[in-house]
Amino acid sequence: MSDYLETLYEGYGQSFRMDKLLHEVRTEHQHLVIFENPRMGRVMALDGVIQTTEADEFIYHEMLTHVPILAHGNAKRVLIIGGGDGGMLREVSRHRSVEQITMVEIDVTVVDMCKLYLPEHSKGAFDDPRLNLVIDDGMRFVATCTEQFDVIISDSTDPIGPGEALFSENFYQACRRCLADGGILVTQNGTPFMQLEGVQTTAGRMQGLFTDWHFYQAAVPTYIGGAMTFAWGSTDAAYRKLPLETLRQRFAGSGIVTRYYNPEIHQGAFALPQYVLQAIHKPSND
Repeated sequence: MSDYLETLYEGYGQSFRMDKLLHEVRTEHQHLVIFENPRMGRVMALDGVIQTTEADEFIYHEMLTHVPILAHGNAKRVLIIGGGDGGMLREVSRHRSVEQITMVEIDVTVVDMCKLYLPEHSKGAFDDPRLNLVIDDGMRFVATCTEQFDVIISDSTDPIGPGEALFSENFYQACRRCLADGGILVTQNGTPFMQLEGVQTTAGRMQGLFTDWHFYQAAVPTYIGGAMTFAWGSTDAAYRKLPLETLRQRFAGSGIVTRYYNPEIHQGAFALPQYVLQAIHKPSND
Protein backbone atom coordinates (compact mmCIF):
# COMPACT_ATOMS: atom_id res chain seq x y z
CA MET A 1 0.00 0.00 0.00
CA SER A 2 1.33 3.44 -0.92
CA ASP A 3 0.14 7.01 -1.43
CA TYR A 4 -0.44 8.75 -4.73
CA LEU A 5 0.66 12.39 -4.52
CA GLU A 6 -0.86 14.83 -6.96
CA THR A 7 1.65 17.27 -8.46
CA LEU A 8 -0.62 19.95 -9.95
CA TYR A 9 0.37 22.82 -7.62
CA GLU A 10 3.68 23.80 -6.09
CA GLY A 11 3.60 23.65 -2.30
CA TYR A 12 -0.02 22.48 -2.01
CA GLY A 13 -1.69 19.25 -2.94
CA GLN A 14 -3.50 16.10 -1.98
CA SER A 15 -2.62 12.48 -1.52
CA PHE A 16 -4.69 9.38 -2.13
CA ARG A 17 -4.09 6.06 -0.47
CA MET A 18 -3.44 3.58 -3.22
CA ASP A 19 -4.93 0.31 -1.99
CA LYS A 20 -4.40 -1.37 -5.32
CA LEU A 21 -2.66 -0.25 -8.49
CA LEU A 22 -4.90 -1.46 -11.32
CA HIS A 23 -2.99 -0.18 -14.32
CA GLU A 24 -0.02 2.02 -15.12
CA VAL A 25 1.24 2.78 -18.60
CA ARG A 26 3.08 5.48 -20.53
CA THR A 27 0.81 6.00 -23.51
CA GLU A 28 1.84 7.73 -26.71
CA HIS A 29 0.79 11.02 -25.10
CA GLN A 30 0.91 10.82 -21.31
CA HIS A 31 1.51 8.80 -18.15
CA LEU A 32 -1.71 7.02 -17.11
CA VAL A 33 -2.40 5.51 -13.69
CA ILE A 34 -5.62 3.87 -12.47
CA PHE A 35 -5.83 2.74 -8.84
CA GLU A 36 -8.28 1.98 -6.04
CA ASN A 37 -8.85 4.27 -3.07
CA PRO A 38 -11.10 3.42 -0.08
CA ARG A 39 -12.96 6.76 -0.11
CA MET A 40 -13.08 7.73 -3.81
CA GLY A 41 -13.26 4.29 -5.43
CA ARG A 42 -11.31 3.91 -8.64
CA VAL A 43 -9.18 6.91 -9.53
CA MET A 44 -7.51 7.89 -12.81
CA ALA A 45 -4.53 10.23 -13.02
CA LEU A 46 -2.67 11.56 -16.06
CA ASP A 47 0.83 13.02 -15.78
CA GLY A 48 0.56 13.31 -12.00
CA VAL A 49 -2.81 15.06 -11.99
CA ILE A 50 -6.05 13.44 -10.78
CA GLN A 51 -8.57 13.41 -13.64
CA THR A 52 -11.58 11.55 -12.31
CA THR A 53 -12.80 9.32 -9.49
CA GLU A 54 -15.76 6.98 -9.29
CA ALA A 55 -17.11 8.74 -6.18
CA ASP A 56 -17.51 12.30 -7.42
CA GLU A 57 -17.35 12.22 -11.23
CA PHE A 58 -21.14 12.66 -11.47
CA ILE A 59 -20.92 16.29 -10.34
CA TYR A 60 -18.50 17.30 -13.06
CA HIS A 61 -20.11 15.30 -15.86
CA GLU A 62 -23.69 16.31 -15.07
CA MET A 63 -22.82 20.01 -14.90
CA LEU A 64 -20.90 20.09 -18.17
CA THR A 65 -23.67 18.31 -20.09
CA HIS A 66 -27.10 19.09 -18.68
CA VAL A 67 -26.51 22.83 -18.23
CA PRO A 68 -25.79 23.56 -21.93
CA ILE A 69 -28.11 20.90 -23.37
CA LEU A 70 -31.14 21.89 -21.29
CA ALA A 71 -30.40 25.60 -21.73
CA HIS A 72 -30.31 25.08 -25.50
CA GLY A 73 -33.57 23.15 -25.46
CA ASN A 74 -33.19 21.63 -28.93
CA ALA A 75 -29.65 20.28 -29.23
CA LYS A 76 -29.48 17.63 -31.94
CA ARG A 77 -25.74 17.49 -32.61
CA VAL A 78 -23.25 17.47 -29.74
CA LEU A 79 -19.44 17.51 -29.92
CA ILE A 80 -17.36 16.31 -26.97
CA ILE A 81 -13.66 17.14 -27.07
CA GLY A 82 -11.64 14.92 -24.74
CA GLY A 83 -13.63 12.91 -22.24
CA GLY A 84 -11.84 9.62 -22.86
CA ASP A 85 -13.16 8.16 -19.59
CA GLY A 86 -16.68 8.12 -21.08
CA GLY A 87 -18.45 10.01 -18.30
CA MET A 88 -19.39 12.97 -20.47
CA LEU A 89 -20.57 10.63 -23.20
CA ARG A 90 -22.76 8.76 -20.71
CA GLU A 91 -24.53 11.94 -19.63
CA VAL A 92 -24.96 13.33 -23.18
CA SER A 93 -26.36 10.01 -24.39
CA ARG A 94 -29.09 10.17 -21.73
CA HIS A 95 -30.70 12.97 -23.74
CA ARG A 96 -33.02 11.15 -26.13
CA SER A 97 -33.44 14.32 -28.21
CA VAL A 98 -29.75 14.31 -29.20
CA GLU A 99 -29.40 12.68 -32.63
CA GLN A 100 -25.67 12.71 -33.19
CA ILE A 101 -22.72 12.64 -30.75
CA THR A 102 -19.18 13.20 -31.98
CA MET A 103 -16.40 12.57 -29.48
CA VAL A 104 -12.79 13.47 -30.22
CA GLU A 105 -10.17 11.99 -27.89
CA ILE A 106 -6.44 12.20 -28.56
CA ASP A 107 -5.46 9.09 -26.60
CA VAL A 108 -7.04 5.77 -27.55
CA THR A 109 -5.35 4.10 -24.56
CA VAL A 110 -7.36 6.28 -22.17
CA VAL A 111 -10.59 5.12 -23.85
CA ASP A 112 -9.57 1.45 -23.78
CA MET A 113 -8.32 1.46 -20.19
CA CYS A 114 -11.36 3.36 -18.88
CA LYS A 115 -13.74 0.94 -20.58
CA LEU A 116 -11.89 -1.82 -18.76
CA TYR A 117 -11.16 -0.30 -15.35
CA LEU A 118 -13.79 2.49 -15.05
CA PRO A 119 -16.84 0.88 -16.72
CA GLU A 120 -19.26 2.84 -14.51
CA HIS A 121 -18.12 6.06 -16.18
CA SER A 122 -19.38 5.11 -19.62
CA LYS A 123 -22.03 2.53 -18.62
CA GLY A 124 -22.06 1.15 -22.17
CA ALA A 125 -22.33 4.57 -23.85
CA PHE A 126 -19.45 3.75 -26.22
CA ASP A 127 -21.88 1.33 -27.89
CA ASP A 128 -24.48 4.06 -28.53
CA PRO A 129 -25.34 4.04 -32.26
CA ARG A 130 -25.46 7.85 -32.27
CA LEU A 131 -21.75 8.02 -31.38
CA ASN A 132 -18.98 8.81 -33.82
CA LEU A 133 -15.73 8.29 -31.87
CA VAL A 134 -12.77 10.03 -33.47
CA ILE A 135 -9.24 9.39 -32.20
CA ASP A 136 -7.52 12.64 -33.05
CA ASP A 137 -6.13 15.83 -31.62
CA GLY A 138 -9.07 18.04 -30.53
CA MET A 139 -7.43 21.21 -31.78
CA ARG A 140 -6.78 19.69 -35.20
CA PHE A 141 -10.34 18.37 -35.38
CA VAL A 142 -12.05 21.70 -34.72
CA ALA A 143 -9.58 23.55 -36.95
CA THR A 144 -10.48 21.39 -39.96
CA CYS A 145 -14.08 20.47 -39.14
CA THR A 146 -16.77 21.30 -41.69
CA GLU A 147 -19.70 20.14 -39.55
CA GLN A 148 -21.63 22.34 -37.15
CA PHE A 149 -22.84 21.47 -33.66
CA ASP A 150 -25.53 22.78 -31.35
CA VAL A 151 -23.47 22.14 -28.21
CA ILE A 152 -19.69 21.76 -27.89
CA ILE A 153 -18.29 20.43 -24.61
CA SER A 154 -14.54 20.66 -24.03
CA ASP A 155 -13.59 18.11 -21.37
CA SER A 156 -9.84 18.64 -21.42
CA THR A 157 -7.04 18.01 -18.97
CA ASP A 158 -5.29 21.00 -17.39
CA PRO A 159 -3.52 23.40 -19.77
CA ILE A 160 -0.26 21.46 -19.68
CA GLY A 161 0.87 18.67 -21.98
CA PRO A 162 -1.73 17.37 -24.49
CA GLY A 163 -4.44 19.67 -23.09
CA GLU A 164 -2.54 22.91 -23.62
CA ALA A 165 -3.87 23.65 -27.13
CA LEU A 166 -7.46 23.31 -25.85
CA PHE A 167 -7.11 26.61 -23.99
CA SER A 168 -5.60 28.56 -26.88
CA GLU A 169 -7.16 31.46 -28.75
CA ASN A 170 -7.16 29.36 -31.93
CA PHE A 171 -9.14 26.64 -30.18
CA TYR A 172 -11.93 28.99 -29.05
CA GLN A 173 -12.08 30.59 -32.49
CA ALA A 174 -12.32 27.20 -34.17
CA CYS A 175 -15.06 26.09 -31.75
CA ARG A 176 -16.99 29.26 -32.48
CA ARG A 177 -16.79 28.49 -36.20
CA CYS A 178 -18.06 24.92 -35.58
CA LEU A 179 -21.11 26.11 -33.62
CA ALA A 180 -24.44 26.16 -35.41
CA ASP A 181 -26.62 29.26 -35.11
CA GLY A 182 -27.75 29.48 -31.52
CA GLY A 183 -25.03 27.07 -30.38
CA ILE A 184 -23.41 26.88 -26.94
CA LEU A 185 -19.78 26.15 -26.02
CA VAL A 186 -18.82 25.02 -22.51
CA THR A 187 -15.32 24.17 -21.32
CA GLN A 188 -13.61 22.94 -18.18
CA ASN A 189 -11.73 25.91 -16.74
CA GLY A 190 -10.06 24.89 -13.50
CA THR A 191 -10.55 26.17 -9.96
CA PRO A 192 -10.44 29.99 -9.95
CA PHE A 193 -8.98 30.22 -6.46
CA MET A 194 -5.88 28.36 -7.65
CA GLN A 195 -5.97 29.09 -11.39
CA LEU A 196 -7.36 32.62 -11.66
CA GLU A 197 -5.02 33.55 -14.52
CA GLY A 198 -6.49 30.75 -16.60
CA VAL A 199 -9.99 32.10 -16.02
CA GLN A 200 -8.86 35.62 -16.96
CA THR A 201 -7.22 34.35 -20.15
CA THR A 202 -10.34 32.45 -21.18
CA ALA A 203 -12.51 35.48 -20.42
CA GLY A 204 -10.39 37.60 -22.75
CA ARG A 205 -10.77 35.05 -25.52
CA MET A 206 -14.50 34.47 -25.09
CA GLN A 207 -15.24 38.20 -24.96
CA GLY A 208 -14.36 38.87 -28.57
CA LEU A 209 -16.05 35.75 -29.91
CA PHE A 210 -19.41 35.35 -28.19
CA THR A 211 -22.41 37.63 -27.83
CA ASP A 212 -22.89 36.18 -24.37
CA TRP A 213 -20.04 34.76 -22.30
CA HIS A 214 -19.73 33.99 -18.61
CA PHE A 215 -18.65 31.21 -16.26
CA TYR A 216 -20.56 28.89 -14.00
CA GLN A 217 -19.42 26.81 -11.06
CA ALA A 218 -19.63 23.50 -9.25
CA ALA A 219 -17.56 22.12 -6.39
CA VAL A 220 -16.01 18.75 -7.26
CA PRO A 221 -14.13 17.43 -4.18
CA THR A 222 -11.34 15.81 -6.19
CA TYR A 223 -10.48 19.05 -7.98
CA ILE A 224 -8.94 20.72 -4.97
CA GLY A 225 -8.92 24.46 -4.44
CA GLY A 226 -12.65 25.13 -4.06
CA ALA A 227 -15.34 25.47 -6.70
CA MET A 228 -14.46 24.75 -10.31
CA THR A 229 -15.34 27.09 -13.14
CA PHE A 230 -16.77 26.14 -16.50
CA ALA A 231 -16.57 28.68 -19.32
CA TRP A 232 -19.80 29.45 -21.17
CA GLY A 233 -20.11 31.05 -24.59
CA SER A 234 -23.24 31.40 -26.70
CA THR A 235 -24.70 33.51 -29.47
CA ASP A 236 -27.91 34.16 -27.54
CA ALA A 237 -27.95 35.79 -24.11
CA ALA A 238 -31.43 34.40 -23.43
CA TYR A 239 -30.02 30.88 -22.84
CA ARG A 240 -28.33 31.98 -19.64
CA LYS A 241 -31.39 33.81 -18.32
CA LEU A 242 -34.04 31.14 -18.79
CA PRO A 243 -36.91 31.21 -16.27
CA LEU A 244 -36.75 28.48 -13.64
CA GLU A 245 -40.09 27.14 -14.82
CA THR A 246 -38.71 26.58 -18.34
CA LEU A 247 -35.72 24.66 -16.97
CA ARG A 248 -38.02 22.60 -14.74
CA GLN A 249 -40.23 21.67 -17.68
CA ARG A 250 -37.27 20.71 -19.87
CA PHE A 251 -35.62 18.71 -17.11
CA ALA A 252 -38.85 16.85 -16.29
CA GLY A 253 -39.43 16.26 -20.00
CA SER A 254 -35.97 14.75 -20.43
CA GLY A 255 -36.84 11.98 -17.97
CA ILE A 256 -33.24 12.05 -16.73
CA VAL A 257 -32.58 11.20 -13.09
CA THR A 258 -29.53 13.03 -11.75
CA ARG A 259 -27.46 12.97 -8.58
CA TYR A 260 -26.24 16.58 -8.60
CA TYR A 261 -27.90 18.65 -11.31
CA ASN A 262 -31.31 20.24 -10.85
CA PRO A 263 -32.86 23.41 -12.33
CA GLU A 264 -32.16 25.46 -9.17
CA ILE A 265 -28.48 24.42 -9.19
CA HIS A 266 -28.41 25.29 -12.90
CA GLN A 267 -29.59 28.83 -12.25
CA GLY A 268 -27.48 29.39 -9.16
CA ALA A 269 -24.29 28.07 -10.74
CA PHE A 270 -23.95 31.22 -12.86
CA ALA A 271 -23.64 33.45 -9.77
CA LEU A 272 -19.92 34.13 -9.38
CA PRO A 273 -17.95 35.37 -6.37
CA GLN A 274 -16.81 38.96 -6.41
CA TYR A 275 -13.10 38.16 -6.80
CA VAL A 276 -13.83 36.19 -9.98
CA LEU A 277 -16.05 38.94 -11.40
CA GLN A 278 -13.33 41.51 -10.72
CA ALA A 279 -10.69 39.30 -12.34
CA ILE A 280 -12.74 38.94 -15.53
CA HIS A 281 -13.73 42.64 -15.51
CA LYS A 282 -17.45 42.11 -15.14
CA PRO A 283 -19.20 44.58 -12.85
CA SER A 284 -21.90 42.04 -11.99
CA ASN A 285 -23.28 38.59 -12.73
CA ASP A 286 -25.35 39.93 -15.65
